[in-house]
Amino acid sequence: MRRVFVTGIGVVSPVGFGHHEFGSALLEGRSGAAPIQNFDASGFDRQVACEVKGFRSRDFLTAAEARRTGRCSAMALAAARMAVEEAGLKPEHLAGPRTAVILGTTMGEANVLGELESTWLHQGESSVLPSHLPRYGTTLLPIHVARAFGARGMVQTMPAACAAGNYAIGYASDQIRAGRADIAITGASEVIEKLQFAGFVRLGAMAPDVCRPFDQQRRGLIIGEGSGILVLESEESVVRRGATVLAEVGGYGLACDAHHITRPHPEGEGSRAAMRAAISSSGLDASAIDFVNAHGTGTPANDKIEAHVMHEIFGDRLPLTTSNKSILGHCMGAASALEAVSCILTLRDGMIPPTLNYETPDPECVVNLVANEARAAKVDVVLNNSAAFGGYDAVVAFARPGVLPPPRDPWAEAA
Repeated sequence: MRRVFVTGIGVVSPVGFGHHEFGSALLEGRSGAAPIQNFDASGFDRQVACEVKGFRSRDFLTAAEARRTGRCSAMALAAARMAVEEAGLKPEHLAGPRTAVILGTTMGEANVLGELESTWLHQGESSVLPSHLPRYGTTLLPIHVARAFGARGMVQTMPAACAAGNYAIGYASDQIRAGRADIAITGASEVIEKLQFAGFVRLGAMAPDVCRPFDQQRRGLIIGEGSGILVLESEESVVRRGATVLAEVGGYGLACDAHHITRPHPEGEGSRAAMRAAISSSGLDASAIDFVNAHGTGTPANDKIEAHVMHEIFGDRLPLTTSNKSILGHCMGAASALEAVSCILTLRDGMIPPTLNYETPDPECVVNLVANEARAAKVDVVLNNSAAFGGYDAVVAFARPGVLPPPRDPWAEAA
């Protein structure tokens, strides 16, 4: 079982491009929420979202790449280029069968589907051009990235709804631990499209103004979009290249509530199992966790249940906790990937971003919250929590280099 290190991170987000701009915005508490610009939201009673502003494919992609990618794939490829550049990887490092590309998403190129539907409806079937079709489909995200770098190893899309980023990162780390890959480009990408927006509005899950995670007055989430990409490498690859390590990927935990398509289990069965698995598979116990980047959607049920589970796992020693969704919005499939980047920046810099809009404590939703202002803290190990419709739960542990014990093989132990 090989160690897995993060050597590069890339970001396209509602609060900026690149991890420097992204990290500064998080620490300063600059919210990405604003009136929707990318489609007409006048027919909805909610009209605010955390959109990626000013993103132009041709600023990051070749002209040919920009023509054949939708917005979701373009953001993923842009963030991947940033991560690869920071990792110091050259074409000869990535080309070939030892590089995997594993990306998560909820709906992939939903905006391309919207364009196809609108064209067909208003202009007729004959107006749908063949050039539309290769731009649509969740399976295309890793293909576009692999093609750009000549990566001929495993490609995989993880369509695990709003837990997709953590699913992708965990699975990518498995490929390296098991010796199937030396390098993995992983994370997730998501775009806001009218269809998802309408769904969240109709479910009554959208806040009327701002997202207030763990606050007694919380009334829902603000939808967001973006892409967060990590470069993972084996220890051997890191040593061979003399690469700089940003963090180590510990264990991860996956579980299912098996309860309801949109509501979390009232006792947090899946969340509890995933958090415990992430801790134990990292070779740690709960006392080693310094910080939890919470799922923290700002919905009444989710935050209460997540707080309840953290009390069960950590007892009276609650780790410092924040929710990036108060700044970034809920970026669906990309949420936990963007939050993974935030976790890595916290490990590196010793600064925890604030949870915005926290004003009224909820006695039924108590966490050790970093509220409204960033906080300096020595963080060795962090848990990145995520959950999703259908009962998906996924938690990944990240640590500063040199903190985790040697990795172990849970399958061999079980045998």
